[in-house]
Amino acid sequence: MKAFLLSSCVVGALTIAPLMAAEEDHKNHEHDKRFQEANTVFTEIMGAEDKGIPQDLLEKAHCVAIVPGLKRAGFIIGGQYGKGVLTCRSANGWTAPSTIRIEGGSIGLQIGAGETDLILVVMNERGKEKLMQDKFTVGGDASVMGGPVGRTAKAATDAQLHAEILAYSRARGVFAGISLEGSTLRPDSDDNADVYGRKIRQSEILSGKVQPTAAARPLLSTLSKYSPREAK
Repeated sequence: MKAFLLSSCVVGALTIAPLMAAEEDHKNHEHDKRFQEANTVFTEIMGAEDKGIPQDLLEKAHCVAIVPGLKRAGFIIGGQYGKGVLTCRSANGWTAPSTIRIEGGSIGLQIGAGETDLILVVMNERGKEKLMQDKFTVGGDASVMGGPVGRTAKAATDAQLHAEILAYSRARGVFAGISLEGSTLRPDSDDNADVYGRKIRQSEILSGKVQPTAAARPLLSTLSKYSPREAK
């Protein structure tokens, strides 16, 4: 009986180990895919002729959040859910990205369902400090408004130039408005632990205290290409 039990335990261990390894590989693939998709979205939006985010605004940005394929649905009462990445400037350039979630909704004219690529450009230190928190509510803890498009920010209104966070959304390749009022943005703590190999606070990542993974480096290179300035 002891021999049988020992044999069963060995077989069980040999069965579980490959399953755990496969699950770990799947997680790593999902995280790498998130960084790759964020890079693709940002590259495509910046490559849109006379429709990208003004580069002079990016030069002033403190942080950038990118959420590929934000899911939205609703009739009058809107809602959205998505996963993305967030990076901020440091003395050494753009920091390793923190993985984030955006959830919730608002009451507004949102008819239909679909997916929208979302970029949030954080324009000042106060907005950055809000993102360092475990969670903040759009419209409550931080104000967000639609950002101007084009090669320069000449068309920006005074309100846009003084906004904490500027939002850019793209549906089916076309810039479109989206209401984020009442949505919450928070770090994806479990995914950050998977990416960086330990429990880690978002503030530690965005302070530039960890090294980016190989999968995140292309995104950081793209951000540096369009906005090379270092933090002051």
